[in-house]
Formats: sequence, C-alpha cells, structure tokens
Amino acid sequence: MVRRHELTDAQWQKIEPLLPANGRPGGQWADHRRVINGVLFRARTGVPWPDLPERYGPWQTVYERHRRWSADGTWQQILTELQIEADAADPDGALVEAVQKEKACSAGGNGR
Repeated sequence: MVRRHELTDAQWQKIEPLLPANGRPGGQWADHRRVINGVLFRARTGVPWPDLPERYGPWQTVYERHRRWSADGTWQQILTELQIEADAADPDGALVEAVQKEKACSAGGNGR
C-alpha cells in the first residue's frame, strides 16, 4: 500500500536508475526508496527531522542522505532527467497550455 506523500511504483521505476549505486559489502546504504519517502514526507509536511515517522528509518539516515545528495548534485540530476522526460512527452507545450487554460476556466476566467 502506498501511503500519502510516498512514491508510487511507477514513480519509483523512473527515478531508481538515476540513483547512486549501493556500496560494497559493509558500506551498504539503507534502502533508497524508504529514505526518499522520508525526505518527501518531511518536504510535504514540514516536520522537523527528528519527528519523522519510524517507518522511514532513523531520521539521521534520512537527513544525511538528503544532505549528501544535495551537495553532490544527485537531486539536481534526478530533477533534470525527469524534466527532460516531461519535455519529451510534451515537446510543444500543448499539454501544459491546455492544463493552464482549463485551470483559468475553472477559476472563473474564460481562459482566453
């Protein structure tokens, strides 16, 4: 069961190949998906690191991985790859334009 604020299987399949490989024996990282779900939970709820639910593992692990990946560019690489994929799916921006137009209409504007 996917909880609120957590990656779906489809989302996970898109980002898993973009993540750093696990270390050699003795240097294994905690499960990337669980840690990323912890980062997402914190980003969406704003809870302090020590208040992360236990299901994400030790808060120090989640914090350290977030800090490390921010510093080494991993998060930026993931964002860039996902943006490239999104742009490829909508190369002329027609989908984005249609969504924005629909939002304007539903907000009381006429969308023109």
